Amino acid sequence: MSASAPTPAAEAPARVRRMSGVGRVLVVVYGILALAATGRTAVQIIERFDEAPVAFTLSGLSAIVYIVATIALVMPGRAWYRVAWITIGFEAVGVLVVGTITWLASDLLGAGTGNPFGRTSTVWTLFGAGYLLIPLVLPFLGMWWLVKHPAGDDE
Repeated sequence: MSASAPTPAAEAPARVRRMSGVGRVLVVVYGILALAATGRTAVQIIERFDEAPVAFTLSGLSAIVYIVATIALVMPGRAWYRVAWITIGFEAVGVLVVGTITWLASDLLGAGTGNPFGRTSTVWTLFGAGYLLIPLVLPFLGMWWLVKHPAGDDE
């Protein structure tokens, strides 16, 4: 084997390094939010899509973002590192925009979307107040983690 070809052993330390300690907790929290957003969206769309189609579409989008971000944080390689940045950056913008809209113009996304525990709320309603503001804090922790654990040259 040539010296320039990466070996599985050479790739493993970079992945272990990114997926240790706080990184594992981050992935677990992203996974939990992915499940929560997916479940909530499925119920909202199946049972009452006509009540708040914009809000429920945003719920579906947030579920996709959390699923892809979870996968991207776990997978090794530069491409997945970029995907993690894109999804987590999109998540940060989404929670700030939806949070602001539901705070300042609560019915703009659908009747009652200003209540974080209401029938038409989303994961990002009032900056994730219904989820203990975790959706507000999580993308910034994720970006901090990505800065501290960049994709290596051998990934």
